[in-house]
Amino acid sequence: MFVYEKKLQYPVKIKNPNPALAKFILTQFGGPDGELAASIRYLSQRFSMPYPELKAVLTDIGTEELGHLEMIGTIVYQLTRNLTVDEIKASGYQDYFVDHTTAIYPAAASGTPWNAVGIQSKGDVIADLVEDMAAEQKARVTYDNILRMVDDPDVRDPIIFLREREIVHFQRFGECLEITRDRLNKKNLYAINPAFDKS
Repeated sequence: MFVYEKKLQYPVKIKNPNPALAKFILTQFGGPDGELAASIRYLSQRFSMPYPELKAVLTDIGTEELGHLEMIGTIVYQLTRNLTVDEIKASGYQDYFVDHTTAIYPAAASGTPWNAVGIQSKGDVIADLVEDMAAEQKARVTYDNILRMVDDPDVRDPIIFLREREIVHFQRFGECLEITRDRLNKKNLYAINPAFDKS
């Protein structure tokens, strides 16, 4: 199913390490609204999606999110490469360093490790698509917040790209919700279960 092209979806070329930036950008790797959560959410939901074209959208976006995970990992790696102990201490990166050195570990900016509690795969078309749209908006806001904190153009450039993809994904999931609405009942978006919605 997957074909791996050995290059990033968008180039990441950060010249100046900055562990203080890495500390909060890491949240898009393993935070509650990050790329790992998005990928697992969409690739899990696709199995119970009843409409083939919507299953294809979930597969495509879930796969693309894996590419975004790779980009965030690369950003964090480039921001933390070749650090001295003094740089680690001065940047406030020592708590992360003690546990993980400069390896990439899925955690939020707060240090909370990634877990699946914050994602859902409900098997209900509307519930899943609405969750997906909300997830894309939360990820976009997180990228907005990162951009408020970052002035290095080498870091901002790929973050802006990732932010734009969240907007596109939100639009695609909105289109999926419209397709669902058209198939179920234009007047009653929630008339999905004939046992409960007879009229």
